[in-house]
Amino acid sequence: MNEMEKKQPRAAALLPILLFLVLYLGNGIFFEYIRPEEGQMGFYVVSVVLAFCIALIAAFLQNRGRTFEEKIRTCAAGIGDENIVIMLFIFLAAGAFSGIATQAGGAVSTANLLLSAIPGKFAVPGLFLIACLISMAMGTSVGTITVLAPIACAVAHNGGMSLPLCVGTVVGGAMFGDNLSFISDTTIAATKTQGVEMKDKFRTNIRVALPAALITLTALVLYALFSREAAIGEHAFNIWQAIPYFIVLVLSILGINVFLVLLIGIVLFCAVGTATGSLTYVTALSSMGNGMAGMFETMIVTVLVASIAALMKENGGFEAILTVIRKRAAGKRGGMFGIGFLTAFMDLATANNTVAIVIAAPIAKEISTEYGVEPRKTASLLDTCSCIMQGVIPYGAQMLVAANIAGITSISIMPFLLYPFVLALFVVLSILREKKKA
Repeated sequence: MNEMEKKQPRAAALLPILLFLVLYLGNGIFFEYIRPEEGQMGFYVVSVVLAFCIALIAAFLQNRGRTFEEKIRTCAAGIGDENIVIMLFIFLAAGAFSGIATQAGGAVSTANLLLSAIPGKFAVPGLFLIACLISMAMGTSVGTITVLAPIACAVAHNGGMSLPLCVGTVVGGAMFGDNLSFISDTTIAATKTQGVEMKDKFRTNIRVALPAALITLTALVLYALFSREAAIGEHAFNIWQAIPYFIVLVLSILGINVFLVLLIGIVLFCAVGTATGSLTYVTALSSMGNGMAGMFETMIVTVLVASIAALMKENGGFEAILTVIRKRAAGKRGGMFGIGFLTAFMDLATANNTVAIVIAAPIAKEISTEYGVEPRKTASLLDTCSCIMQGVIPYGAQMLVAANIAGITSISIMPFLLYPFVLALFVVLSILREKKKA
C-alpha cells in the first residue's frame, strides 16, 4: 500500500484550491464582464501569484494536528521534487531564448519569409500553417499571435475576408505549436511533472495533433478555393534571422536535450543578430534578462502550487478527488477522461494552461498510476486538454491579445476556432481507442 492509499479522503483539504478559484476566477469575471477597468484585462486585475499566496495561507491553517515546522517540511519536499527543479531551470533557459530570439528579429523574419512564399489565394490556410510553424519554433502561443495577428488583419482587410476567421485561424495554429513545441512552458510542465522524456510525449501527442491540424488545413484550403484572392502585401524579412528558428525546430524534433537545444538557439541568435545589426552587446544581454524575468511569475506559481499540492495531498485532498473519479471512472478509459476533464476544468478556472497543468499534474499522476495510464499519455493529456481549453476561452490571454489587436470581441472569434474543436474530438477518439482494462 503506497502513501497515497494510506491517506483518508478529506474534501475539506481542497479548500485552498477552491479559495484560489473564487479569488481569481470570481474577480476575473467581475472585472472583465461586469465592471471592466479601462485599459486593463479583467483576469489580470488580481495577480495569480497573490491568489495562490492566499490559498497557501489557507492550506497552512488546515490540519492543526501538525506543527508549522512539519508543514514547512512538507512544502519543501514538494518544491524539491527533481522534476520541479528541472522544470524551473528550463523555464529560465526558455525565457532567455525567447527574449534574444525576439530582439534579434527572428520571429518577424520567419513569419514574413513563410508568408512571402504563399499565394494570395491560399492566404487563410497559409496563416494557419505559418502559425503552426512559428509557435513550434517559438514555444509561445501569445508571442505567435502578437506577431501574426496584425498580418491576419491586413489579409482580411485586403481580401475582403472575415476578420474573426483570419484571426481565429492564427489562434488555432498558435495553440498547435504551444501544445507540441519542446520549448513551450506547457510541454515542459507536462513532461517534467510526469517524469517522461519530451520526445516520448511528442510522439504520443503528434498522433492526435497532426491529424487534427491536417483536417483543419484541408477545411481552410477548401474555403480558400471558393473565396476571392487576398492581397497579402510585401513583408520584409532577413533569411539569416529566420535560420536559427528552423535549426531549433529540427533539433527539438530530433529529440536533442532541451537545455542543449536552447543553448544552441541562444548562441545562434547572438551570432546572427550581431552579424545583421539587430543586436548589440547591450541589447543581447538585456533581452535575455527580460526574457528570463518574463518567466518569474510562472516559476513563482510553480513553487506555490507545489507547496499547496503537497499540503493538500498530505491532508487527504488528492484522495478525495480520486474517490470521486473512482465512482465514475471505469478502467483505463475512465482514468484518462478524468485526467482530461480535471485539466480542462483547471484551465477554465485559471485561464492559464501552464498553471492548469501544474495544479492538475500531481493528481493526474496518481490517477495514471491507479488506472494504468502510461506517463507519456498522461503528459500528452495534460498538455493537449489545457491547450484546447486555453485556445477557446474568451478570457484567456491568447484570445484577449488577438481580439485587442484586431479590434473585435473575443466572443466573435470563438466560432472560427476550428483547430481546437477538431483537436478535442481527436482526443476523445484517442481515449475511446484505448483498451477498457489497464
